[in-house]
Amino acid sequence: MSVTLNHPHRKIWAIAGPAIVANSSAPLVGLVDTWVIGHLPEAVHLAAVSLGAMLFSYIFWAFGFLRMSTTGLIAQAHGRDDISAIRHIMVRSLCLGLMIALVLLLLQNLLFDAATLALSPPDSTISLFAAYFDIRIWSAPAALLVYSVIGYLIGTTRAKSVLVLQLVLNLTNGGLNLLFVLGFGLGVRGIAYGSLIAEWLTALVGLGMLAKSLDIRALVSAACDRATWASAKLLRLLSANGFIFIRTLMLMTALGLVTRKAGTMGEASLAASHVLSTFLLLISLGLDGFAYAAEALAGAAFGKGVRRDFRAWVKVSFYWVAGAAVFYSVAFALFGETLVLALTDIDAVRAAALDALPVLVFLPVIAFACYQFDGIYIGATAGAAMMGTMAVAFVFFIMVIGPLTENFGLFGLWLAVAAFMGARGLAQALYYPQLERALS
Repeated sequence: MSVTLNHPHRKIWAIAGPAIVANSSAPLVGLVDTWVIGHLPEAVHLAAVSLGAMLFSYIFWAFGFLRMSTTGLIAQAHGRDDISAIRHIMVRSLCLGLMIALVLLLLQNLLFDAATLALSPPDSTISLFAAYFDIRIWSAPAALLVYSVIGYLIGTTRAKSVLVLQLVLNLTNGGLNLLFVLGFGLGVRGIAYGSLIAEWLTALVGLGMLAKSLDIRALVSAACDRATWASAKLLRLLSANGFIFIRTLMLMTALGLVTRKAGTMGEASLAASHVLSTFLLLISLGLDGFAYAAEALAGAAFGKGVRRDFRAWVKVSFYWVAGAAVFYSVAFALFGETLVLALTDIDAVRAAALDALPVLVFLPVIAFACYQFDGIYIGATAGAAMMGTMAVAFVFFIMVIGPLTENFGLFGLWLAVAAFMGARGLAQALYYPQLERALS
């Protein structure tokens, strides 16, 4: 390890620790939302909120490149101590987010019709689903602005500020949902208003952090600077975002196919697959924290062009994420059955989930490499490589998901997921030397 890395493990945890806590707060609020709306007299309310929340998660995360590309570009500029470049990058990122949000608002009717066609919700839920959509769509500018702000905060190793933003979002959302649904009796609209207000409050807090850190007058000056809008700079941002956008669509499609395949096996298998997805969520909560650390620290070394430091941060971050993966596998082996039994009391669902549980036990040690390489590639702004390696794994996944599911049922379906994750990590590992060759 390079002698220039002072207290590397402490620096990894200074980012990963707050990130793990921040990531963990969102599912807790999701449980509060489910509990609140689940206490209304009819199941149609819960169904409508579930559809709406899922739709906006997909819509907004489709533009998650705003967070990822911003992090990589900012981390590299931060590594060079180039504050002027950081301001220019942030202005471009914020403006791109607002442009995308404007398009979503202008096309909201078309978007709703497409979502209704794709999701085919029961007739009883459509009016409530529409009410949720009509309110929540106006949070698009706030959500995308927050992506850019978080990209800046991670890229400059301000993980504690990311934690503050996530707590503002999730605690406000949970509190308002309780107030609007149980206090004011607004039902599904109350959940949508709670999310809308929470996202805008978070955006304002995030922009306040940005203005304080980068100086609002200097940001305005950067926005008026012709260099900010130079075609080469814009092309770099758009190309990086485009590659990551396509990569994200492939990932979302793969996860969507898992749900679709599980549904073809019957209600019990579909419900069991949903239970097993909880394990995948838990894995993401922990491993993503170390990926964030790699984005910031390896990205800064990449920006400085120092191969030795870049390689050192890759190694030390891999030590920790590998250890976390082993911890998850041991925990799932010891307590996985208990978790399944706690999540559902339906015998058929329990039996199906427990049959596939062995795959989930080994999934963390199979998947940790792809999580960590994602962070490394983001730090190096290697969007094209992220898309290419994802494409290889996606094609492999399409080839194996059918035969494995047909021959081994739900066990085979989740074995295909494990194979997909492993293929992503392997493809990224094979390409990784190309990243180092880009450095002097």
